[in-house]
Formats: sequence, C-alpha cells, structure tokens
Amino acid sequence: MIVLKLGGSVITDKSTPETVDEPALERAATALAAAREREVVVVHGAGSFGHRHAAAHGVTPTEGTHDPEALWEVHDAMRRLNDRVTGAFRAAGLAPAPVHPFSLCHRDAAGALTLPVGGIATTLAEGFVPVLHGDGVVHRDRGVTILSGDELVVRLARDLGADRVGLCSTVPGVLRDGEVIGRIDALSEVSDVLDGAEGVDVTGGMAGKVDSLLGLGAPGRVFGPDALEAFLDGEPVGTLVDGRED
Repeated sequence: MIVLKLGGSVITDKSTPETVDEPALERAATALAAAREREVVVVHGAGSFGHRHAAAHGVTPTEGTHDPEALWEVHDAMRRLNDRVTGAFRAAGLAPAPVHPFSLCHRDAAGALTLPVGGIATTLAEGFVPVLHGDGVVHRDRGVTILSGDELVVRLARDLGADRVGLCSTVPGVLRDGEVIGRIDALSEVSDVLDGAEGVDVTGGMAGKVDSLLGLGAPGRVFGPDALEAFLDGEPVGTLVDGRED
C-alpha cells in the first residue's frame, strides 16, 4: 500500500490565488490510474487555495483562531480544491473517495492529533482511493489550527502500515547546487539547503517535508512530477529520506 502526497505546488499555481494547474493534475491522475499498485491513499496540499486564507487570518499549525470566518474560508478553499482533485481522478477512471480532515480529526491541548483510520482502511479495502488534504482542525484551547498534508502523510503511513511513502513536489528531489541528494538520514545533513516554499506556505516548505519523513520510522521519497509513474511502479526515484536507526 502506498501513501502519496501531491504537493500543492504541483497541482496549483501558487503564485495565483485559487488556480488549479489542470495539465499537471491530469498527468498525476493518469499516472495513478496506470499504476500497478491499486491500494493508494492520496493526500494533496493546499497550494494557492488554503495557505492564503490561513496566512490572512494568522492561522498556523500552532497558532489558532476562534473566528468562524477564518475556519470557513480555510476549510471551504480546501474542500473546493479537493472537489477538483477528485473530479480529475474520476475523469481518469479512478474511484476517489473524498475525506475531509476537519470532520475527522482533532487535537488535544498538548497538540496530539487524533486521526481515526478505520474508515480509511475500509475505503481502501472496498476498492476506493481515499483523497485527503491539508485542512483546519479543532484544537483544544486554541480554536482551529492547521493540519498539514505532510503530518497527515506520516500518521496515515504509520497507522495504515504503508509499504511506500512518496512526496511529489515541483523539484526532482532535495537539491544541493542543482543536483539531487540521493539520501538523507538526518535534517542536519541538509540544513544548509532547505529553504522555505515559493508563494505563501504556512506549513514549513521543503524543510517541513523532510523533517516529516525523517520522523516516519520508514523510508520515504521526495521526487518531481515526471517521476510519479516510476515511483508508483516501485522504482528508486528522487531523494530517499530515511531517519531509521541502523
């Protein structure tokens, strides 16, 4: 089973508010439809949809809001993007099932995330492709904070026992001097090259992605859209990120 993150910068134009990159989304959908592995959970990022609303209201994974308009604007943007993603998947012949984290998850006062995965596992077993996304999440004593797609990937991979994990970004891997770094075992190895994301991103950019994979306890890969089909077929693409102790 695969847990795949489609980065918001892959499926949207992050420089233009609420704009889907239709050709890129269609290519991703086609690659998924052609994959030999049929059990795939997809998480997509916020791109030019949710991040802008979260930033406008000062909402982050740690800073919350009790403003109902902020909650609505963030969640509604992500729900609409999820509709576009699942629509493209359906057009490619997949059987997507939208899963909205706001209605599923919550955090306690210490920030620990509750994410029930029983329904997602059943969705997979019945032949559907669960499609989740970054979202707002109710957070005890803080109102609503942001739940990033990267955190969802880690939890889903752990709790569902994923065999492979992939983060599809706009670059072919984690880069140093324009070259793909083949393997990362610790964040300190690449702290000099990890910058923030282009456009508005409240969840940490590439540094957040690498840090999430290092905490997974299983190997993950960061790669570009051109390598998506190869990743789905099990080929060693992009950058291997593996924080497990030998």
